[in-house]
Amino acid sequence: MTIAQKVFEILAFVLYFVIVLGVGIYFFMKTKNAGEKEYFIGGRNMGGLVAALSAGASDMSAWVLMGLPGAICLLGMGQVWISVGLIIGTICAWIFVAPKLRRYAIKAGDAITIPEYLSNRFNSKSPVMRVTCAVIFVIAYCIYTASSISACGTLFYTVTGGAIDQTWGMVIAAVVIGVYTLLGGFNAVCWTDFFQGLLMLGALMLLPIIALFIINGESFTAIGTVITSENYYNLLSSGKFDGQSIIDIISGLGWGLGYFGMPHILIRYMSIKSEKEMRKSQIVGSAWTTIICIMASVVGLVAHQYFGDVINAGNSEQVFIMLARAIVPGLLSGVLISAIMAASMSTADSQLLASSSAFASDIYKTAIKKDASDKKVLLVGRIAVAVILAVALVIALLPGTGGIMDLVSNAWAIFGSAFGPVILLSLYFRRLNFKGAVSSIITGFAVSVLWTYVIGKYLLPIGLYEIIPGFIAGLIVAIVVSLLTKEPSKEITDTFDEVKNIKYSDEK
Repeated sequence: MTIAQKVFEILAFVLYFVIVLGVGIYFFMKTKNAGEKEYFIGGRNMGGLVAALSAGASDMSAWVLMGLPGAICLLGMGQVWISVGLIIGTICAWIFVAPKLRRYAIKAGDAITIPEYLSNRFNSKSPVMRVTCAVIFVIAYCIYTASSISACGTLFYTVTGGAIDQTWGMVIAAVVIGVYTLLGGFNAVCWTDFFQGLLMLGALMLLPIIALFIINGESFTAIGTVITSENYYNLLSSGKFDGQSIIDIISGLGWGLGYFGMPHILIRYMSIKSEKEMRKSQIVGSAWTTIICIMASVVGLVAHQYFGDVINAGNSEQVFIMLARAIVPGLLSGVLISAIMAASMSTADSQLLASSSAFASDIYKTAIKKDASDKKVLLVGRIAVAVILAVALVIALLPGTGGIMDLVSNAWAIFGSAFGPVILLSLYFRRLNFKGAVSSIITGFAVSVLWTYVIGKYLLPIGLYEIIPGFIAGLIVAIVVSLLTKEPSKEITDTFDEVKNIKYSDEK
């Protein structure tokens, strides 16, 4: 890699940071006198296109540009089941959850956070639901955000050729993310996510297409020896439909369950300003995720043909960067590599805002200072952003912390298990009551954690992703407890029926 190419890459990085900081400053100046609804959910006035790309970008972390292409490049098509699960999950969430959750959140006291929605859904004045949810939010998001910060550190180190080590890379990324999230709130996060989503889409569309043209050229010679195993292009990694293949498929598809309980994605659904915009979001959001997952897989396959056995377990997560540097000029490669930073930052900023809003609205205002003004709640929310970001940075810096994929999978499973069953049942199960919902959240969270560190590790080490037993346990407990305890009041069931009977023509 030449010095000029390195300079151009760094220049592209600097330009990218200037843009996202500029967005934060712009929305701070525009909304500095707004209230907590504006800061935490954009005044529920988000356009369909921005909401869709923001939901997608906040969902797809650096895993989609580093982990997935690397795994496929190294191991083959048997690794695509997570992508299949994510595609199915996001389409189902946009169709069956997004429009109904938006309507119900408005009817349920114009709720602006998921814990507030769940409490209002059952007309509960008890702080138990909101505090329980918020505590789980903060714990899981510290882990989740740490994965994004860790990816940023790796990227800084790689792009600068070691001039900026991983520790300082993490610190720089954390400061930039914290500044524009603190300043601009939900609007800044959504608009930066929108541009980051476009950048990710453009990078994943452009890079493999250029690479394919080069590979199909008469003069092309692979950099290394291309060794393709017998089952490389087989969707079953073992080459046969055995017990382990079934576990792998179920675990991969299980990732799709996470969409039903992911707060930073669900809040995007709630922020859309109208039913008309919701229709746009459903189409764009589903298409974006589908294209991203497919093209990320294509990058892995193309890199396998381009680099051959140069790719190994030590550098497999770098295949996107290696491919960009090999086939496009310095400035463009810098822009393409910035897409990885965009993937990391768009996830981290959304997680920060969701966890800080949960702490400010659902812990501070609910259990600590009930008469807090909007201004005070906003201040606490901004302080929470800084504190949670600092904790996440410490987790990322700890020597015993797992890799990017481990951190993401753990946090994703916690959210999917704890909140997925409750969100679905709150929209479709009329008999669900407050006790059933709280019991489900606690059970899903506990089973997910226990499966990760005890059951799946020592008692039943079959490789099953913890979201599967966690989600099933939460679903069963919610239904059983609700049926064994007092029915919801008529007021609650009347609201349920009202939301159920709303048609597209009834809503703006």
